[in-house]
Amino acid sequence: MNEMYILNYLVLAGIVISAICAATLKNVLSSVIALGITGAFMALEFILLQAPDVAIAEASVGAVLTTAIFIIAIRKTTDKGDEGK
Repeated sequence: MNEMYILNYLVLAGIVISAICAATLKNVLSSVIALGITGAFMALEFILLQAPDVAIAEASVGAVLTTAIFIIAIRKTTDKGDEGK
């Protein structure tokens, strides 16, 4: 097997594992961070598939902007006593 196939399979495994973590974690903030990691793995996969324009869009919107908006929304809507849970 080629090194690119191995790298491709590792990135795909990272996408699946981080998506499962995002869906199953109990802490909302941890789940949002796992979702951002999923977006970063997706951007890396698009780079490996030689689609740099889609990778830039996924990295900027899927990994960074969406994660930042979710974290800001979580911080604005949770009580100060609920952050430790």
